[in-house]
Amino acid sequence: MSQAINVPHIVKEPAEPGEQSTRRAFLIAAGAAGLCYTAAMSYPIYRYLASPQEMEASATAVTEVTLKDAEKLPAGSVLMFKFGSSPAMLIHHEDGRWVSLSAVCSHLGCTVQYEPQADRIHCGCHGGVYNAYTGANFSGPPPKPLKLFKVAVNETGVNVSRA
Repeated sequence: MSQAINVPHIVKEPAEPGEQSTRRAFLIAAGAAGLCYTAAMSYPIYRYLASPQEMEASATAVTEVTLKDAEKLPAGSVLMFKFGSSPAMLIHHEDGRWVSLSAVCSHLGCTVQYEPQADRIHCGCHGGVYNAYTGANFSGPPPKPLKLFKVAVNETGVNVSRA
């Protein structure tokens, strides 16, 4: 004789309409946050991996800049200026030498600052340090030196050109 066994079935109640829209909104917000994060991480990686020829092509339009009255710059000071579309600096050292360098860190493109008391160039973003005379990188994460420009001082100003 067989007897029928009555097994209760577990029935899941359908989700309320408000609960489904809350889940959907959460998934959309999480997806948007993920896209923003991916975009924010991709740009520095692209800039780091971009070919030097590609970066040079965009910067070669300007080959020379004349800075009027810059010869009056006191020794031990710096003048920030634009060389094409990029920031650059003209340094009048205490010993009378004039040096012009790109002011764009070779690590991730932050603007660097001249520190006259230490006679060095410092990148505040990640602690990179450069030589204030040659632009050589000697501390921190920068992979390359700063670009060095030619400087010619005359009575009408200072002429800065590509080396």
